Amino acid sequence: MPQITKVKYKNKIFAIIIKNENLKKNGITFFTENKMNLQIGFMKHSKGHKILPHKHYPVKRVLNKTTEAIYVIKGELRVDFYTNKEEYLFSKIIKSKSIIALMDGAHGFKVSKNIEMIEVKQGPFVKQIDKKKFHPIDEKKIRYK
Repeated sequence: MPQITKVKYKNKIFAIIIKNENLKKNGITFFTENKMNLQIGFMKHSKGHKILPHKHYPVKRVLNKTTEAIYVIKGELRVDFYTNKEEYLFSKIIKSKSIIALMDGAHGFKVSKNIEMIEVKQGPFVKQIDKKKFHPIDEKKIRYK
């Protein structure tokens, strides 16, 4: 498995950070474990390579929360991590051409440098029940881990 950063709290994986350096290997590389409810992989192939046509079978899955991934195209993003009880833990910086998959806990963001990013998450999105917003940590209390 490639070099990734697992952001953990009390033995739970809150996030996985995939840095740009991991996006070079030829072939197919998956960064997430098979048991995770969001799968992230990187593919690098030469011109003319074929990926055989395929289909995915219907598989009933039970998802208890939304998992999301953010790809930072340009810029820099600060991710603030919180427990599910909304207690601030620490922050991490996600740099250009990196991916973060948010798997557990709560989180907030602050743009550190002008940013372009793509967010991917499971749907459907139901605004009334999908998420709860709460007050962020005071900027003076930010700490990096």
